[in-house]
Amino acid sequence: MYGAILGDMVGAPYEFDRGNKSKEFEMWNRRVRFTDDTVMTIAVADAILTAGKDSGEKEIKEALVEKMQAWGRKYPNSGYGGRFVHWLGSRNPKPYGSYGNGSAMRVSSVGWLYDTIEKTREVSRWTAEVTHNHPEGIKGAEATASAIFMARTGATKEEIKQYVIQEFGYNLNRTCDEIRPGYFHDESCQKTVPEAITAFLEGNDFEDVIRTAVSLGGDCDTLTCIAGGMAEAFYGIPVKMMVETCNRLGDDMIDVLQVFDAIRNGDSSDNPDIEGNDVIFSSIKEFRAVTTHENLSKVVQAFCQRIKDGGRFIVPAIAPQALTEKLDLDHVAVGDEFTAEEDLAFKFQHIENDDGTIWAVAFTSKEEYEKGACSDTLVMDIEQLLEGFAGDTYEAGIMINPWSENLLLRKDLIKAIVEMTKEEK
Repeated sequence: MYGAILGDMVGAPYEFDRGNKSKEFEMWNRRVRFTDDTVMTIAVADAILTAGKDSGEKEIKEALVEKMQAWGRKYPNSGYGGRFVHWLGSRNPKPYGSYGNGSAMRVSSVGWLYDTIEKTREVSRWTAEVTHNHPEGIKGAEATASAIFMARTGATKEEIKQYVIQEFGYNLNRTCDEIRPGYFHDESCQKTVPEAITAFLEGNDFEDVIRTAVSLGGDCDTLTCIAGGMAEAFYGIPVKMMVETCNRLGDDMIDVLQVFDAIRNGDSSDNPDIEGNDVIFSSIKEFRAVTTHENLSKVVQAFCQRIKDGGRFIVPAIAPQALTEKLDLDHVAVGDEFTAEEDLAFKFQHIENDDGTIWAVAFTSKEEYEKGACSDTLVMDIEQLLEGFAGDTYEAGIMINPWSENLLLRKDLIKAIVEMTKEEK
């Protein structure tokens, strides 16, 4: 869901055609903030988690109404439409036949939670029908969730495009250059979802999708929210952008995202994307036993192979409510930007080495993680993690498996792995 929320935030300053329809803009300016798109994205996820993702239509719809009203009342000035405001305040809320793009903007969690596209479409329909029960409103939600499901399960962009055209009848044959000149603010699904999907299809990476979506104009926060959800599922989201996003959310929203991640990822010991990391663990163990250039090369090759396979690491994080408590732990060192109380959001845990250098932390398996102190965790794409620490950050690098056969993955080695991976693609 992070990509959808980021898209909402980054697109918000340019809503109502306030941008210049360009991909060149400052992404993290002072006007970047969440709107109703984010609030309702969180609400839908919270509802499904509360009801239980395997619950039936009645239970999930009841939870949707309860949570959407609760979150909407908690954040009342987030830019809701007129009829939706009335629905939020109703004692007996009923669907009102809307085909607005609100059904598509809030559905991203459904695209991540279910194992089949049929179930994804069914639940996305339920999330729309509590308010947006017009056929176009339902179609927008189903198309968005379906694209996210396909993107995260390995479909190509061409496969996603053809499925959406066949199943939902959207015109995806226009280019963004063709759409941009005559496209203006429109809050309907039928005039937002196809454009968002087109921006996703044309984008070259996560950031490029976001910039392409913003450049189209229109209902920019919602369009970019929809495109961003698809982009995250297809490309992953850069670590720095995820942190920027979380830093702009309330602690209550972070709490939902963390529970959502835990449910979605399940037991990491049963996750094949984690299990495959044995090759990295073995190469590190061999390198520590015999420190040679040949064995170091094996470590690098193991990382490249796992990145190619879509491997992930377990990464310890500091939850907002736990951040100040963890500052006192002996094995955690917190950089200057992590000490301000007004900045209590998702943070990586760090370890300070004997020489005073600061390291991010990652684990190849649940077993390695459980050898040390417990904390909140994320399961993160290895490639995205390395790219996040390859640039100009204050950390010396990443410490892999700090409690046992650890490896200090320094910046130069991180950069080499990232470059080798790109060359092999």
